[in-house]
Amino acid sequence: MEPLYQQTHKQVHEIQSHMGRLETADKQSLHLVENEIQASIDQIFSHLERLEILSSKEPPNKRQNAKLRVDQLKYDVQHLQTALRNFQHRRYAREQQERQREELLSRTFTTNDSDTTIPMDSSLHFNSSLQKIHHGMDDLIGGGHSILDGLRAQRLTLKGTQKKILDIANMLGLSNTVMRLTEKRAFQDKYFMIGGMLLTCVVMFLVVQYLT
Repeated sequence: MEPLYQQTHKQVHEIQSHMGRLETADKQSLHLVENEIQASIDQIFSHLERLEILSSKEPPNKRQNAKLRVDQLKYDVQHLQTALRNFQHRRYAREQQERQREELLSRTFTTNDSDTTIPMDSSLHFNSSLQKIHHGMDDLIGGGHSILDGLRAQRLTLKGTQKKILDIANMLGLSNTVMRLTEKRAFQDKYFMIGGMLLTCVVMFLVVQYLT
């Protein structure tokens, strides 16, 4: 377990240092930096699943400490994931506002021509409404990502809990029937989690359709 833990711990610190590049990267390389950070975060989540299993196999006198170390890594990487999502939402909002300003300034406005006069008040009101919709969408997407991150964390926690229950069941000599019921419950929880994710996606889609 120790080599994988050290490797994962090192990756977390590398991502923390790379987060500073997001503020200094130019537009051409910004997406590349974001993709690199996201790929590293995904790899760490994969390592955490493996570490959850390995920590449950540690000797009893070391198991609790191993579990605490894995939980700390889990907290750190979830914080990094949230920071990356927030940065992406802010960038998206800025890009939308810049495009809207460019579109508004690129229009040709004329006077004393009833056929070509553009209603300025209506255009400004429409632009303001668009900005409100985009802000609302950013909040909704941010909330959706937070829910999905929470579900991912719950999935890791449930897997760790299942391993602990199986270890305890083996120590107490419980029947195979009880162990199968425990596995069945974990299997059902997995589908509840997937159902919650799908429901969140459907709600986000319906809100997008309604707002647009």
